Amino acid sequence: MVGLDWRAIEAAKLVREPFDHIALNQVLEPECASALPQEYPAIRSPGSFSLADAPPGPVLNGLIADLLSQRFRTQMERVFELDLEDRPAVVTLRGQCSSKDGRIHTDSKSKILSLLLYLNAGWVGGEGQLRLLRSESDIEAHAVEIPAGLGSLVAFRRTDDSWHGHTPFVGQRRVLQLNYLQSTRASLVGVLRHRISAMSKRRVA
Repeated sequence: MVGLDWRAIEAAKLVREPFDHIALNQVLEPECASALPQEYPAIRSPGSFSLADAPPGPVLNGLIADLLSQRFRTQMERVFELDLEDRPAVVTLRGQCSSKDGRIHTDSKSKILSLLLYLNAGWVGGEGQLRLLRSESDIEAHAVEIPAGLGSLVAFRRTDDSWHGHTPFVGQRRVLQLNYLQSTRASLVGVLRHRISAMSKRRVA
């Protein structure tokens, strides 16, 4: 089963405003896009889940393999003019959004690049769409709003000014997160944190 539309990935162009990013409306091959909604793990709590705690099916597994491939890493190096050699990459999944999610933030300094691939069939816009911001305090001061529909991708360079967030939304909001990290230690700490969080959510579900 095919996963990424490599033509879209390889045609990606860097945008500098409001900070370095790429945004692509559709990066999935049609067969992958049609199969994913039925296969996505049944995540019933907010938060990010490791692949061990939200096991992907074969189609999603194939897509993740594409994202973790050297071919994809090479494209991210090309676009962002970065050396990602030996930098660990971690994938997590989200399935639900709470009223507390989406607050304006920059990602932690352990991250080099952050990528979000939205996997919501039938999403029609409105609340809950990621905004890349010019301000650390104003969600309306956005340069770009990213569709959360099936196959929409955004990747951005983490800086002290890479402010992003979304307007309040509660409900199903499926997103695959890929982060290239500074070190293996950061990767292990992140995975452990997500696993502890997932176990806690299972206890209270």
